[in-house]
This record gives sequence, structure tokens and C-alpha cells, in this order.
Amino acid sequence: MKIIPLSEGVFTIDKTKVFVPFDTKADDLQERPVGSLLVEVQPFVVVTKKDVLLLDTGLGFFNQGQMQLHANLKAAGINPDEITKVLMTHLHKDHAGGVSFRDRFGHYRLSFPQAKYYVQRQELAFALETGFPSYMTEEISALENSDNVVWLAGDGTIDGYIKHEITAGHSPYHQVYWIEEDGETVFFGGDDAPQLQQMKSKFVAKYDFDGKKCMQLRQQWWQQGQEQRWTFLFYHDVKSPVVSFT
Repeated sequence: MKIIPLSEGVFTIDKTKVFVPFDTKADDLQERPVGSLLVEVQPFVVVTKKDVLLLDTGLGFFNQGQMQLHANLKAAGINPDEITKVLMTHLHKDHAGGVSFRDRFGHYRLSFPQAKYYVQRQELAFALETGFPSYMTEEISALENSDNVVWLAGDGTIDGYIKHEITAGHSPYHQVYWIEEDGETVFFGGDDAPQLQQMKSKFVAKYDFDGKKCMQLRQQWWQQGQEQRWTFLFYHDVKSPVVSFT
């Protein structure tokens, strides 16, 4: 499998849940509000024998009239129309901002009309009910009645090689993925397992729906991943987006 990180940049985020760009060479984290977190925002492409998979969709920001996610894909040699499946861990705005875009008539359209989107049905219902600031309801409403969406209900397997499991860790219907092909396993934990350092320490995050469960799952996955030689993808890690034990 081929893995391509699609960094959208480094940001700080505080209790306002606004993502503010951060220059790691010029900016000082101490000048940001107390409690600000430093995070990367980084969707991934995984190219398999069957698919060109997109794992989460970033913030959905536009630069010079083009969605940054589309520009990043093109820079990596991938036409956005080549994406066959979009695997969503959850629908928080930093993971689902690129699900759709607003056209010149003000309508929201899916950003990858050739792809199938895999979404937990209960996650969308919860997101639409909860709304701002964690969820951008107008953007994700484009999923609601689309033929492109495959609605998931609990745990299962996609096309015989992509396993998904609801953890209810970071958010009530958050899910994680294992992509298995030719003896390789790629694990994507979304915001349950967002950074390398969190895998190595007993860290309980106040921003998680169930912080203790997230901590326990990270310890379990880290041990299992080392034993079974997984490749981990860390969506919010500034320095180590991909860590492999293969």
C-alpha cells in the first residue's frame, strides 16, 4: 500500500474551537491563549490494489479559488476524481470540512462526486443535532440525501479488507479503521489516536467524550500494533504523521 499524507498546515486551537494558523519557525505558542493545543491537520490517501482511499477530509479551506485538499491531492499526483472511497472517522469540522464545498449558487456539493463516502448514520444525526462550533451543519448536510453515501451501522467490514469499529471515545459515534492488504495493516484512529506521543503515555484528554476509554484504547492499539507490525497514521501529529512497525 502507498500512503500519502496531505498536510493542511499547523494550527493552534483553544476553547473557542477556532483553528488559527501557526508558523512553527516564527510563532510563539506562549503568545496564544492559555490552553491552546498545537496540532497538524492532515488527511491521508492510501492507495491499495482496489481503491484510492481518502481518510477524513480536513478543514475545507480554500486558497486562490481552490480547495486546499484538492490542491494537495494534485500536488501528490492524484486527480480528485480518482478518489474511490472517503472514509470518515467522525464529522468534527477539522475532519469533515472538506466533505463538501459551496458552489457559485450557494449550494453545497460533495467534494468527491466520483467517490463513495462511508459515514456512521448515528454520527450524522448527532452532528446535525449538536451543531456549531464542533460541527458545521451546512457542510455536512450535503451527505444527508446523497446516493454517494454508504451509511454504516455499527462495526463491520468494507469490501472484505477495510474493518471499521465504533469506539465512542473522542465522540459518541467516532470510528476507527484497519486497512489490510497483502499482509500489511494500516491503522487510522482519527481523534482517538491523533498523535504519536499520546500512544506512549497515559494521557486523558478533557476534550474527549470518554477520555479514559481513549487512553486505554491507545495503549491497547500501540501494543497490538507493535506485535502485529501495523502502520499507524496520526492525523494531528506535527512531526510524525506515519509510524510503521513493518
